[in-house]
Amino acid sequence: MPWIANDQMSSRQVLLTYFLVAGLYTLAAALIWGVNTLFLLDAGLDILEVFLANAAFTVGSVLFEIPTGVLADSSGRRRSFLLSVAILLATTLAYVGVAEWGGGLLAFSVVSVVMGLGFTFYSGAVEAWLVDALTASGYEGQLDRVFARGSMVTSVAMLIGTVSGGLLGMIDLSLPYLVRAVMLALAFGVALLTMHDLGFTPRGVKLADLPAEMRGIVDASISLGWRRRSVRLLMSYSFITWGFMTWGYYAWQPYFLELLGSDAVWVAGVVAALISLSMVAGNVIVEWISRYCAKRTTLLLWAGSVQACAAVGVGIVDSFYGAVGLFVIVAGTLGVASPVKQAYLHQLIPAKQRATVVSFDAMMGSAGGILGQSGLGYVSRVRSIPDAFVLGGLSTLLALPVLMMLRRRGDEADQIVGKCVERSSCMPAGIPAISHVSDG
Repeated sequence: MPWIANDQMSSRQVLLTYFLVAGLYTLAAALIWGVNTLFLLDAGLDILEVFLANAAFTVGSVLFEIPTGVLADSSGRRRSFLLSVAILLATTLAYVGVAEWGGGLLAFSVVSVVMGLGFTFYSGAVEAWLVDALTASGYEGQLDRVFARGSMVTSVAMLIGTVSGGLLGMIDLSLPYLVRAVMLALAFGVALLTMHDLGFTPRGVKLADLPAEMRGIVDASISLGWRRRSVRLLMSYSFITWGFMTWGYYAWQPYFLELLGSDAVWVAGVVAALISLSMVAGNVIVEWISRYCAKRTTLLLWAGSVQACAAVGVGIVDSFYGAVGLFVIVAGTLGVASPVKQAYLHQLIPAKQRATVVSFDAMMGSAGGILGQSGLGYVSRVRSIPDAFVLGGLSTLLALPVLMMLRRRGDEADQIVGKCVERSSCMPAGIPAISHVSDG
């Protein structure tokens, strides 16, 4: 393989490594995404307990995002990724064990917190590795398109994983978890051979020096992250949107089967596959429309407006096909917004604190997820899942004024390099174009 040597990598080799590692990781993770809620319900949890168990996962993400980002910024992004895979493999098997032995909400929650730890080792590290390695290899292309193509790869992996998970779940709901463990072991081996820190020099940190190291990096990251208004606005956007999306992705599984009047697990796999395809379509839209739209906030505003309307519609319609179609649109807007927001954020932060700041952003999204899953989960039990979809969709409208404030900043990172048209022509109806203002 051309990626084993770690002394030099071309931009093409960096991209291929990123697509391969991210694709395998997502394929393994996606095997359970279409059946996770059904698995927990089958294990004896009620609908609120399901969302509380998922919220425990998100609590783990919030608790460990910054510490694991610090590790990635000191000991290396490759090591962080390998730890992520190892922890996810162990906790995936533990999930099956808890269900097999009749463990309740507490046991699932404990495992979920540790599983959240595993994902935090991945969240900022791989993106930081990619950007640093591309910079070191002399890459001069647009990050938006790199992240969009990466999202296409992971969305296809989601497509394969969710369909496969649904089919395996028809045999036994624990099978997707067992196959996931095997795929994670494969991802570990591939990353061990192909992924090397490039453009970044890992620093050995003694255990006694770790608290001071963490404090120094976190202070710098907060100064360059939260205290910088544009980054803070992007993080607020993450908090709002992921508050709904984290809940919504798991809420559709029992709701859509109820609308269909069936308990066929394979249907959940097919719907999850459609969601993946919709995200791919959103990524393709980024590839196309970024040639004509001048601003990243334009794309984010369009995506946010459509997402809110479609999410509310999921809760209003009373047909299976209508609800699925509208939620597919919600997923498509996510496919548009995610790579654009990623590129915006990365162009605002320096390389040294990149993994930590990205982890801070992920932590904000996770914090929104805790609120969304517990709050909307409670609404799901005392009212209904459709009512929670309406409330959650309306809550995402709060992201629009945040994006308008970001647009007023006039950041250079808001500009999309390439063919541009007059910015007002790209704006959603009813949202006026706003000229640049100073950073004062």
